Amino acid sequence: MTFDVQFWIGLTQIIWIDLLLSGDNAVVIALACRRLPPQQRRWGIILGSGAAIALRVLFAAFILYLLAVPFLKIVGAVLLLWIAVKLVLPESAEDEHEVESGDNLWSAVRTIVIADAVMSLDNVIGIAAAAKGDVVLIVLGLLISIPLIVFGSTLILKLLDRYPQIAFIGGALLGYIAGDIVLSDPVLVPYVEPLGAWIYFAAPIAGAAFVILFGLWLKSRLRARVRAVSGR
Repeated sequence: MTFDVQFWIGLTQIIWIDLLLSGDNAVVIALACRRLPPQQRRWGIILGSGAAIALRVLFAAFILYLLAVPFLKIVGAVLLLWIAVKLVLPESAEDEHEVESGDNLWSAVRTIVIADAVMSLDNVIGIAAAAKGDVVLIVLGLLISIPLIVFGSTLILKLLDRYPQIAFIGGALLGYIAGDIVLSDPVLVPYVEPLGAWIYFAAPIAGAAFVILFGLWLKSRLRARVRAVSGR
């Protein structure tokens, strides 16, 4: 009976972890797919969600090794900042600068895979900690996250269609996550911990601010370039 109680407690914790952390993946999928034609969006969500789950399974198998790799989270955080700016920029300049078509679906999936490779680590860490080595619980946690990602990204896509300006909110969220991820890299931990609690608040805020400010700056540059070309 003790085992049953521990099992259900662990499963409850995993469900809460999925609810809290799967939203990040849903935001990435929605932002990456929002420029796709309606008939390709479903495939973008399916392939992107499948990639996210596959990465979680892979990370679950090598989680202890991955956590100890120096500079991995630093590189991941930089990649996530770049992706966040890239995701918010095209939609902002879409009226003035036509976004290239062609292999958009696979470009979206590639963007999702790179971002999920960075963000899925935290989800898998949380699930592994709650499962306490129980393989059944780990598998259940990964399975539960599938519908959360699929339905979450579908809902966010609908919101982006209606309110395209919220793309910057999604980008800021990714920047916030990047700022948080970088602090837990094994190389930086000895230098970060003596600074105190303020750094754990300031770094994510700085990441979000960077995405918004740099994205707005690039947006204004694109608009100026388009106006210059149109005026010739």
